[in-house]
Amino acid sequence: MFWPMFAIAVGFLGIAVLGVLAVRVSLEAERLGRQVSDSAQRIGRAAEDLERAAVTTARSVDSL
Repeated sequence: MFWPMFAIAVGFLGIAVLGVLAVRVSLEAERLGRQVSDSAQRIGRAAEDLERAAVTTARSVDSL
């Protein structure tokens, strides 16, 4: 009777550990998604700044 109870307890602990790891993975995935979104916005702003700088430079070269 000891071994079946032990096997059930170990199985339950295994499932509990997998549940905790699944929660941690989902939290880290959300955090990574936020970081990717923030990076994409920064890249977009940098591209706009670069485009404005290129237009300004082209106008100054044309005026020479």
